[in-house]
Amino acid sequence: MRIAVVGLVFLALFATMVLRLWSLQVIGQKSATAAVNSNQIRTVAVPAARGQILDRNNRVLVGNQDEQQIVLSRYQAYADPAIIAKVAALVGQTPAQINAALKDSQFSVYQPVPVLTGAPMTTIQYLDEHQAEFPGVSVQQTTVRTYPMGGACGCIATHVLGYVGPISTTELKGDPTAGYVPSSLVGQSGLENSYEPYLRGVPGKDELSVNAQDQVVGTLNKSAPQEGDILVTNIDTNLQAAVQADLQATILADRNTIDTTTKLYPAATNGAAIVMNVDTGAVLAMASYPTYNLNAWVGGISSAAYTALSAGCTSATAGCPLDNYAIQGLYTPGSTFKMVTATAALKDGLISAGQYVDDKGVFNVPGCNTSGGAGAGCAFNDAEAQGAGDVNLSEALTLSDDYYFYNLGDLFYEDTSKFGQTPIQNEADAYGLDQVTGVDLPDEAQGRVDSQPERQLLHRENAALAPNTTWYAGDNIEMAFGQGATEITPLELADAYATFANGGTRYQPQVGSALINPANDKVVKKIAPKVTGHVSLPPAVYDPILQGLEGVVEQNGTAGKTFQQYAHFSPGQFQIAGKTGTADTCAGNCNKGIDEPNAWFVAFGPEPNPEYVVVVVVDQGGYGATAAAPAVMNIFNYLVANPIGGVVLPSPKNPPTTVPLPSNAPAGTPAPATTTTTAPKG
Repeated sequence: MRIAVVGLVFLALFATMVLRLWSLQVIGQKSATAAVNSNQIRTVAVPAARGQILDRNNRVLVGNQDEQQIVLSRYQAYADPAIIAKVAALVGQTPAQINAALKDSQFSVYQPVPVLTGAPMTTIQYLDEHQAEFPGVSVQQTTVRTYPMGGACGCIATHVLGYVGPISTTELKGDPTAGYVPSSLVGQSGLENSYEPYLRGVPGKDELSVNAQDQVVGTLNKSAPQEGDILVTNIDTNLQAAVQADLQATILADRNTIDTTTKLYPAATNGAAIVMNVDTGAVLAMASYPTYNLNAWVGGISSAAYTALSAGCTSATAGCPLDNYAIQGLYTPGSTFKMVTATAALKDGLISAGQYVDDKGVFNVPGCNTSGGAGAGCAFNDAEAQGAGDVNLSEALTLSDDYYFYNLGDLFYEDTSKFGQTPIQNEADAYGLDQVTGVDLPDEAQGRVDSQPERQLLHRENAALAPNTTWYAGDNIEMAFGQGATEITPLELADAYATFANGGTRYQPQVGSALINPANDKVVKKIAPKVTGHVSLPPAVYDPILQGLEGVVEQNGTAGKTFQQYAHFSPGQFQIAGKTGTADTCAGNCNKGIDEPNAWFVAFGPEPNPEYVVVVVVDQGGYGATAAAPAVMNIFNYLVANPIGGVVLPSPKNPPTTVPLPSNAPAGTPAPATTTTTAPKG
């Protein structure tokens, strides 16, 4: 009996073993085979060439260039450490730098590590001639970004285009399904960042065979990478170059021209300029100053170069080249905001266009006394009009009459039962001045229009930083003429004036125009104009405001002398309307009671069917008419001579080119001198 029981136990164990072997060999055969194969095969991503970025005339703003790259095998370096010093001497680096590259986790362990990108031909030739001395060292081809329209400085549309750099750990973990690897290069700013999913292309794959020591012994399969889509932009390269030059020249001139009011040389720390189509929101040019060289980022920017670039970013007296002030700079708008207040006053029936106000030079807030808490103050002085006498709304805009708008701010404050607490702010919201525009560029800042609800919101978020929640007549008066705590970006102002210029339709500013598949030249995506809001502008509101803005550049307007000096076209040829802005900053000299204001000028034209809006701002530049308006006039000089045409898409018959498009000299440019010689008689 005992023998029978033991026999049954052994029989059961044997049966179990047989079943398990059958399961492993038959049922689990496929998974086991796959596991074995996975131990022998390693898949490595092969980066794709990024898509080109073109301007609206089919010119290459950002392209690709093949460069030679010297690489070192990790296995060889570990097997023969002496090779590290040899390679360091070959590529002009230190052994510590080579070791750091070998330890860099962004590079696959199954691929050689790049130690020098853009290797000179002399180095490559030397390596070829002495290959036996450099085991594990080879040359491979890689693709880097180029900027054909930027010249040696690589500085055409720098902040708009942006740069690429190594993917960060956060970015790598952010979208694990995107197919990125630690060695991926991604757009870090500008259009390179905004259109990354299209520009990056589709990486290829190399299936490598490895041995038991995890060493690559062969290549089993290859799939080629697919180049990224082409991004066609609304940017006009020649206009962009003119805008950049005019902005820089204006800022440098401001720094060297004494302000006759403050007797100081303006700091003019930074600035921005924008040209936009008023009927579509297409951004035709966008410049920010100071700027930098995009070529510095090709192959990886050095620590020294990055430190130098970022030095001004923590200083209150210097500009930050890394910031795009056109979309990230927040400036007090000053008198450019008066268009908004005028719109609110006429639409709400606060005042009629023909009603006159007697400008006495100093506006005293009725019933105000400092002991009772006056907010911004009890008395407000004219800055430019200086007691102009009787003025109506159009004249107030033309003369930038502060007294007139002080009065509007006070009238709105005194009758909240009829107009509500935020009638001007509501109109600013309709124009988009308190919200991001949605432009297709990263890290856009959001404007802020001061109000009591806004102060209360900020107080709830951080009482220590925003302790003041009160709102007095003086605060409403300051807000009404673009002062106080109101801050907006240059692009928000451009969008607001474009909205007025086209009759009330607010468009989302757009740099991109279309995406094209480079393999077949088919349109992947057409970026159509996008409406983001409306402002009701009936003729009774629109006409008197337009009349006032047209008057700004006429003889008696705040920019009349500037127009006569810098604009080399007549109103009959190209009528423009605009507004100066001089906004207190109180930066750096508040303890002395002296401050250099922000200088603004915004204009649109040609009337009566405007196409372009142009904005220029100079931080701490002085008065708008002298520190910003000259640049706007020069930009219009270019536009008068070079109307912007439609967007040209690439095609097999018309491929992208790096040949610059010819352009006409700006209006008023003197003709080149010519010398006539007469042949001798006989």
